[in-house]
Amino acid sequence: MVEMRKPIQVSEAVRLVMEYVHVTEMETISLEHTYGRILAEPIIAKNDVPPFDRSPYDGFAVRADDTAGASGDNRIPFTVIGGIGAGHVADRGIDHGEAYRIMTGAPIPINANAVVMLEQTTEGQDSFTLRKPFVHGENISFKGEDVKEGERLIEAGAFIHPGTIALLATFGYAEVKVAKRPIAGILSTGTELLQVSEDLAPGKIRNSNGPMIAAQLTRMGIGYISYGMQEDDLDACTQTVKNALAETDLLITTGGVSVGDYDYLPKIYERLGAKILFNKVAMRPGSVTTVAVVGDKLLFGLSGNPSACFTGFELFVRPAILGMQSAISPYIPHIQAKLGEDFDKPNPFTRFIRGFWELSPEGIIAVPAGFNKSNAVSSIARGNCLIVLPSGTRDYSAGTDVDILLLGSEQSVGKWIL
Repeated sequence: MVEMRKPIQVSEAVRLVMEYVHVTEMETISLEHTYGRILAEPIIAKNDVPPFDRSPYDGFAVRADDTAGASGDNRIPFTVIGGIGAGHVADRGIDHGEAYRIMTGAPIPINANAVVMLEQTTEGQDSFTLRKPFVHGENISFKGEDVKEGERLIEAGAFIHPGTIALLATFGYAEVKVAKRPIAGILSTGTELLQVSEDLAPGKIRNSNGPMIAAQLTRMGIGYISYGMQEDDLDACTQTVKNALAETDLLITTGGVSVGDYDYLPKIYERLGAKILFNKVAMRPGSVTTVAVVGDKLLFGLSGNPSACFTGFELFVRPAILGMQSAISPYIPHIQAKLGEDFDKPNPFTRFIRGFWELSPEGIIAVPAGFNKSNAVSSIARGNCLIVLPSGTRDYSAGTDVDILLLGSEQSVGKWIL
């Protein structure tokens, strides 16, 4: 008898996955290796930024009071008593009518409280004149105007991007506490599968899901162990899954999750005593996506159809991996766009259409990226987003406002709201 499965909504499926995420440990690594990692400690300012009053321009450091009354008819002269480059300090303070030639980033000398840009002066030998007055603090970057010492700048759980690294470096974080990255296992199931290097044969297809999942993990900076391809053999598949669970932090399988005679993943879950979180999701493609848990390890049973497999990874595996690292923003980012063409397929489930978005004079336009069945592979390569078409409407017309999920973004968002 064919098993009757009850579909759950995508949002509920995402919630269940995140509920069973097992958080990884923390490790300390050198700053140069932190790109793409998740912070395990907040970044606290260890000093003011700037750490001293400094010049934002190349020019002359003066006392503002000495510029009072300056005009085109009353140019005021200054004597240049020295120069201050970035990284150097003045030998002494300035007195009435004196100035230092000062470079961008150099500390303001004692008694100076304004900087005159070079183009605002007429220079002579060790002197210059100016024709406008300056006020106290004009053209000065003050100590602590950007960041105050002790300020909490970035929370633990944030993604580390180049800007984060600049901040870490600014405050002397040569060693950084980050979440340990999980190791994923990949297993492609199906007697029909061939190696990528093999010639096609009747009834056979090349394994595209395995390399695709590996690339999706690599895009996230996540290491993996590939368990290759497994024919539809219940005992052999079960043993491979056991091995994978012993060696990895989570397992991603492709194929074998439907209700066909050779779809063995449900039987494998039963043998393992796995808790099935769900085995049908109200989505297209990928309604047969199944997620189970054994101990503290998640098993993602993705569809063998490439588009469904790809979508299942982005919706469920991606946030789980980030959640395992305690990321505060684990969900794929989304924006709104105008649907670029009619989509008239009746749809009882929410559709995630491989699409392409671009900015046009009319705003952001998203169009399907091509052939849109669950077994499609061409549209995966062409797409840069997933167009979300909610269930309950028979068709969508061009110009309709739709949500799109942005593929390939290094940063994520904190809430799943679709």
